[in-house]
Amino acid sequence: MGTIRSLGWLLLGATLAGSAAADTSAAAYARGALVYERCAACHALDTDRTGPRHCGLFGRRAGSVPGFAYSPAMRRAGWVWNEKTLDRFLRSPLTVVPGTSMGYDGVKDDGERRDLIVFLREAGGAARCQNLPAGAGRLP
Repeated sequence: MGTIRSLGWLLLGATLAGSAAADTSAAAYARGALVYERCAACHALDTDRTGPRHCGLFGRRAGSVPGFAYSPAMRRAGWVWNEKTLDRFLRSPLTVVPGTSMGYDGVKDDGERRDLIVFLREAGGAARCQNLPAGAGRLP
C-alpha cells in the first residue's frame, strides 16, 4: 500500500511539475512577445521589412534569407541561429557583428533576452511560418 501511495504522489508531482513547466514556457512566450514589439519597428515574423523576417530563424544561417539585402558583415557572420548565437547577438548586435546594418543597441536584460528567444523559437516555427510559399516575405 505504501508503494502505491508513493507512486501516486510521484505521479502527481510529475504532473504538477509538467504543468508548471508549460505555464513557465507560456509566460516566457508572452513576455517575449512584448519584447518583440520593440523589434516590430524593423522586423516581422512572416515578411521582410527593414530587417529580415523571423519565420524559420532557428537553424537558418545568418544573412541567408533569399532576396534580403544584408550588410556584407552579416553575410560573412557564418553562424547558424540558435539560442546561443541569438543570445550573444541580441545582447549587443553592433559589437558582435561590426558593420551590421541593424542599428539597435541590443536587449541588455538577460531575462528579457531569454524570453525573446523563447518567443522567436516558438513563433518562428508556428503554422503561419510553415505555410509560406516559396519566395514569400521578400521586399518588393
